[in-house]
Amino acid sequence: MVKFWKFVRSFRQLELHRLILMLMVFSLVSMCLLAYYVTNSPKIKEALPLPISDCNNQHRVSQPPRRHTPLLDSSRTDPMVLIFAESIYSQLIQEIVTILESSRFKYRTEIAPGKGDVPTLTEKGRGRFALIVYENILKYVNLDAWNRELLDKYCVEYGVGIIGFFKANENSLLSAQLKGFPLFLHSNLGLKDYHINPNAPLLYVTRANQVEQGPLPGDDWTVFQSNHSTYEPVLLASTKSAEYIPHLSTHKALHATVIQDLGLHDGIQRVFFGNTLNFWLHKLIFVDAIAYLTGKRLCLSLDRYLLVDIDDIFVGKEGTRMKVLDVKALLLSQNKLRTLVPNFTFNLGFSGKFYHTGASEEDAGDDMLLKHRNEFWWFPHMWSHMQPHLFHNETVLADQMKLNNQFALDHGIPTNMGYAVAPHHSGVYPVHTQLYKAWKSIWGIKVTSTEEYPHLKPARYRRGFIHNGIRVLPRQTCGLFTHTIFYNEYPGGSKELDKSIQGGELFLTVLLNPISIFMTHLSNYGNDRLGLYTFESLVKFVQCWTNLKLQTLPPVELAAKYFELFPEEKDPLWQNPCDDRR
Repeated sequence: MVKFWKFVRSFRQLELHRLILMLMVFSLVSMCLLAYYVTNSPKIKEALPLPISDCNNQHRVSQPPRRHTPLLDSSRTDPMVLIFAESIYSQLIQEIVTILESSRFKYRTEIAPGKGDVPTLTEKGRGRFALIVYENILKYVNLDAWNRELLDKYCVEYGVGIIGFFKANENSLLSAQLKGFPLFLHSNLGLKDYHINPNAPLLYVTRANQVEQGPLPGDDWTVFQSNHSTYEPVLLASTKSAEYIPHLSTHKALHATVIQDLGLHDGIQRVFFGNTLNFWLHKLIFVDAIAYLTGKRLCLSLDRYLLVDIDDIFVGKEGTRMKVLDVKALLLSQNKLRTLVPNFTFNLGFSGKFYHTGASEEDAGDDMLLKHRNEFWWFPHMWSHMQPHLFHNETVLADQMKLNNQFALDHGIPTNMGYAVAPHHSGVYPVHTQLYKAWKSIWGIKVTSTEEYPHLKPARYRRGFIHNGIRVLPRQTCGLFTHTIFYNEYPGGSKELDKSIQGGELFLTVLLNPISIFMTHLSNYGNDRLGLYTFESLVKFVQCWTNLKLQTLPPVELAAKYFELFPEEKDPLWQNPCDDRR
């Protein structure tokens, strides 16, 4: 009997083990099936994002002619900006410095003196500074009598203007007169609907008469009010609600948040901001204020040259590549952009090894690109998308280029642009000598571009150089990488992309750089076609809000223009390549 119960117990344990094993196998099979169907089921197609199509014209009204005032003559000063900061680490100072450095303007930062001396302003009968910027305008108006008189006298004698900012806080008076000026400040306000005054004399890059609708960020805005003829509003807004502002009319009236002092009061021209540079439109006006108050000495021209590179043509994993409809959309977008940007042409970088390695619909997209090959510009991007610095033998590297060259000949791809880009910008800087030699011998390359010189970050420090007869231009990112292919899955949300386009990083890149070569990728033009969305929106936004003249030049002509503007950059800066991890 005991043996019988032992047998029953062992049989039950065996059945339990089998049951557990069967459950585990069933779970694994279920998970595999689920993963298969999730991966291979067609993605629900959402509507493609629509780019900005038009300006805010409905708010435009006729305006009287702009007030004309003579430009300041600061020719007796050095082209340098003197910044008086409360802290060199504040966000406002960092934004001011970023704009100056991006524009290649020289500057010097000093801690704003309370009762101490200001720095020496002249040397050998010549002014040392063409413009003075105060992080906090109260530091200027509250200077001791001696230094205030010294500074004002310098500004009058040498034709130097002043830019000042006032950022309200919880301790700020709601209404007060600015010491020594016929100007009243009303602070800690919530504002909405930003207007540009077309009569403001300082406007240069900024296109007048646009309206930024909606509430402005924060409730710490300051507006200016004066009856003196020396003041001309630049930006105006209305209050968010029916807040009562002493001495001002109803809340529906427009109040000046940025104001220009024409110098009729004391002979000094100034621009006052009722907030920091956090809001994008303030950055645009700040650029115009610098130009105006320095008599256009610290000023870029209105010409902007754009080149949009599309790397990785024929490269990309299945499911992310362009299809026939995507290529048709690319052609349609290019034609549309040409009506806004003279000579606009997408510049396609190809790696021939990966031709016809996608799904059937994507292979048809490859064929569609080749069918319309003469509609685009083309450049070699290495046969197998290998990084050139991995090839230590010049002959082997040249053989790889010959394969791509033969592919181009077999398919009729025009290769006379004299331009190439290395995958990941490898070998351009730090210089890989074999790459430069192979480029010249196989392709006759005259121009390339990189985001790595002299350092990857910050982007505003990127420069050009010439090595072995090849001109290297700085290349910029635009927020689109191989993995950013869906609008609603954009890192940080789609609002981050729109913010970059509409006054943010991408807009500022165009604003502060005469020449911009943008890096994009094949996958950005399939899927949700974010490349088309981004550049159509960017071009329209730039034309709505600025007077910039956008145009495109082929790479060789673009390089000639770059070194005409910046001849001092021809000689490369040799440094330790280990300073940058990449």
